[in-house]
Amino acid sequence: MSRSTAYQSTVDGQPMTQVMKPLVLSGLEPLIVTEHTNFVNVGERTNVTGSKRFARLIAEDKYDEALEVALDQVRGGAQILDVNMDEGMLDGKKAIVKFLHLIASEPEIARIPIMIDSSKWEIIEAGLQCVQGKGVVNSISLKEGEQEFIDHAKKVKRYGAAVIVMAFDEKGQADSYERRIEICERSYRILVDVVKFPPQDIIFDPNIFPVATGIEEHNNNALDFFQATKWIKENLPGAKVSGGVSNVSFSFRGNNVVREAMHSAFLYHGIQAGMDMGIVNAGMIEVYDEIPKDLLEHVEDVLLNRRDDATERMLAFAENVKGGGKKKVEDLGWREATVEDRLSHALVKGIVDFIEEDTEEARAKYNSPLQVIEGPLMDGMNVVGDLFGSGKMFLPQVVKSARVMKKSVAYLTPYLEKEKASGNTKGKILLATVKGDVHDIGKNIVGVVMACNNFDIEDMGVMVPADKILDRADEIGADIIGLSGLITPSLDEMVNVAEEMNRRKMKTPLLIGGATTSRIHTAVKISPKYDQAVIHVLDASKSVGVSTNLLSDRSTEFSKQIKSEYEVLAADHASRTETKSYISYDQAKANPAPIDWSQSPILEPNKEGITVFNNYDLSEIRKYIDWTPFFSTWMLKGKYPAIFENPTVGEEAKKLFSEAQEMLDEIIENRSLQANGVVGLFKVCRKGDDVVIVDNDKQFHFLRQQGKKAPGVPNLSLVDFINAEKEDYMGGFAVTAGVGLEKLVERYKAEHDDYKEIMAKALADRLAEAFAELMHEKIRKELWGYAANEKWSNEDLIKEKYKGIRPAPGYPACPDHTEKKTLFELLEVEKNTGITLTESYAMYPTAAVSGFYFSHPESKYFGLGKISKDQVEDYAKRKQMSEGEVEKWLSPNLNYK
Repeated sequence: MSRSTAYQSTVDGQPMTQVMKPLVLSGLEPLIVTEHTNFVNVGERTNVTGSKRFARLIAEDKYDEALEVALDQVRGGAQILDVNMDEGMLDGKKAIVKFLHLIASEPEIARIPIMIDSSKWEIIEAGLQCVQGKGVVNSISLKEGEQEFIDHAKKVKRYGAAVIVMAFDEKGQADSYERRIEICERSYRILVDVVKFPPQDIIFDPNIFPVATGIEEHNNNALDFFQATKWIKENLPGAKVSGGVSNVSFSFRGNNVVREAMHSAFLYHGIQAGMDMGIVNAGMIEVYDEIPKDLLEHVEDVLLNRRDDATERMLAFAENVKGGGKKKVEDLGWREATVEDRLSHALVKGIVDFIEEDTEEARAKYNSPLQVIEGPLMDGMNVVGDLFGSGKMFLPQVVKSARVMKKSVAYLTPYLEKEKASGNTKGKILLATVKGDVHDIGKNIVGVVMACNNFDIEDMGVMVPADKILDRADEIGADIIGLSGLITPSLDEMVNVAEEMNRRKMKTPLLIGGATTSRIHTAVKISPKYDQAVIHVLDASKSVGVSTNLLSDRSTEFSKQIKSEYEVLAADHASRTETKSYISYDQAKANPAPIDWSQSPILEPNKEGITVFNNYDLSEIRKYIDWTPFFSTWMLKGKYPAIFENPTVGEEAKKLFSEAQEMLDEIIENRSLQANGVVGLFKVCRKGDDVVIVDNDKQFHFLRQQGKKAPGVPNLSLVDFINAEKEDYMGGFAVTAGVGLEKLVERYKAEHDDYKEIMAKALADRLAEAFAELMHEKIRKELWGYAANEKWSNEDLIKEKYKGIRPAPGYPACPDHTEKKTLFELLEVEKNTGITLTESYAMYPTAAVSGFYFSHPESKYFGLGKISKDQVEDYAKRKQMSEGEVEKWLSPNLNYK
């Protein structure tokens, strides 16, 4: 049988038959793909972003076991092996070279072609240099323009590989039939006519997108793919078509019955249209003929867009199929109202589905994009601001409203004149997280709330030095500067900013906010450094009123009133500090935790030393989440799950929780975030109020309470939980669930979606804390093993009913952040997890937790309280630091006698 294919085309108007060669790939054996070849299945499990097991094995340098994954794919029927090493904590170039060299030595694996899959050209080229046979590059596109496309194509051709071409150009991904064929034809002509690339070696991926999303523009996604596939096969001689099938069913994640049916039906129609190959999870495919007829009818109505109500019927039907489905689409009766009412409704309800078409209608009606912003959009946001201010809207709803506003303004931006309107906002506010600090959820929320109240907001981001903040404030004529920070060293940086503002003789009011900030600290430490108004803002709900007063006709009176209040607070604080009853440091050391060490045997760990847990299963981590702080982030007060019964915020809390679960599902399915962790258990000895690691002499320095206690109440220090007479054990840990968060956040920023941006950060934080809880349980039950039989519910874990504590540097029991540096060196945290420390000892990624493990159960977390000057001097000597250096890093909440 001939392996060639005949194509009918015309030259100068005359029909001409053109015989095209087949696509021939090879490992040790050839794979010949013609129009008569059955669908070619690409094995996807040797992909660090597609297989948790494979990613873990590569991260742990267990390449022999990783080869077993590849072997399983081959034995399972994969005809091409997709190899991807794109992972943030991995040296992808080194990994792919090593793995491909190992594959070459395994004949059973090496017999099939390799698909080198990466978004980084250097990794692709490294793979091309060592892969044997003829493989496939996945992928190149016109995204960065023609020249880069041509350069990459020439190199692929030189290496003798086939290539997957994404339907993506300088304008973005192709999302319609017309755009698909436009980009594919343009790419084909460049490859064939300019690069002289063999047409049979071109494989197009025309983009498989989800259907049944509830958004009308998505209804034709599958049909557009089928039609584009058919067009490619008829008009681009020799080209093949591939795609990632699982994308089509994304709307029904969690409902595998529906997803399997959709994949099977999609493949059936895709292959009929000419689809040659694709990345398919064999476990998510139903036999087409075995799909129940009623389910198949609903699925194909959606895929082929056969009915106007196909999506609504599919969603309703999915609720009756095992696995559940999405909620029905809401009533769209509001779409019949005027465009002004529609815009207001969309803003108040946070609905983005129709915002662009409504904005365009308003633009045409008002004849000026600026009038649309100043008119119906601002009217709608005023309603939002009034409702939020009166407590009739909650923060999650406000953030969704801001998302709608941003998308509308983004649509109008190209139409706006270059000059910006002046005098139409309440004032310009510059926000920044100070130098050394990377946390910004609270700052983001403040910005959203204030923007909803007609303030012009500029957010400079995180780790911003004082001079850059103040220079930018001068450039834009900022009416107010807002500083944010989470870690205690940020408080000193805020003092520095205030001093610099005073040196520059600035008049701009200064707002202070963040988790470690307080009214008393602002009054005592920051306000005296700046002659103008310095005001602590408790949360986003208070920022609007404070800013409004600062920029009103009574601003001078308001500023003087605040200044006076803070002076009284500072004086009262100084008075109370002077009369506070202390004992000496020597007396405090003589009153430690009363532990009877004869009744507390040394607990030897099952596994001493360092253990790394990278790319940990997020599905397992989510079981340990404490949801109460999540609701606090969104300014919804109440404990989980009792908050759902709260008559005021219960319904909003339920909705927020549901949307959080949806995003978590999406994050886990798409592997958008990665959790990495390291724990260590070490033999230690006690040296005064220090703990020394026996094997390497690293020391941890702890402080001790010095307030006068009631009889029988100890002056605690963490060192009390280490045996002073013999060698004991102590642990340390560092975990993050934030690898990949920056990329996710940037995506939402590009989409003008504040709601999802804040949600992603909040969930990453919750996952990090949950990971810390999970690791502590693993320490107690397995690695240290002193509580191997414990059985606590998640509620019990949150209440800390277990034996042992895990205090963290920078928190009350151990307020000195510099202890993190020693901890990170001991655990080799940066190497093992990718977590780094800023100059102020903030951890990055932001969703990270670190601390110590103590096995003794007598005390949970405790606050250090007040300490005296003699302890500060002793501490400075132990750490070999000057007194000034130590005081800089101690918690500003401490007072010195």
